[in-house]
Amino acid sequence: MLSGFKTFILRGNVIDLAVAVVIGTAFSAVVTSIVSAIFNPLIGALFNAETLATALPLTIPTTSGGEAVLYFGAVLAALIQFLLVAVVVYFAIVAPMNYAKKRADARKPVVVEPEAGPTEAELLVQIRDLLAKQNG
Repeated sequence: MLSGFKTFILRGNVIDLAVAVVIGTAFSAVVTSIVSAIFNPLIGALFNAETLATALPLTIPTTSGGEAVLYFGAVLAALIQFLLVAVVVYFAIVAPMNYAKKRADARKPVVVEPEAGPTEAELLVQIRDLLAKQNG
């Protein structure tokens, strides 16, 4: 049982996945700080709010006679953060990997496979037709 676990843990893709999760978590913290420290106040200023998280409030009455406030700016902030992460991941990881793969594929020698000859059934049909022609 421990041998199987050791084999699983030492697989390359498990280690790569663990590294990706750690780097992704750290990267998410950087993007969160950029969004909350720069974008939220800038966009919040457009809506006369302290931050984007308190922008676009919608006050609704509750059944107990009080009020509940919905902050649509917080959703907008989460969408901006998601888009920033997606943009950075694409331009920092996906695009360079696609470019590197394209260059590596261009360097590979092109292997031309020979055309497949007729199948056994096709050869037998040709032989039958030739024999029929000679006897006819």
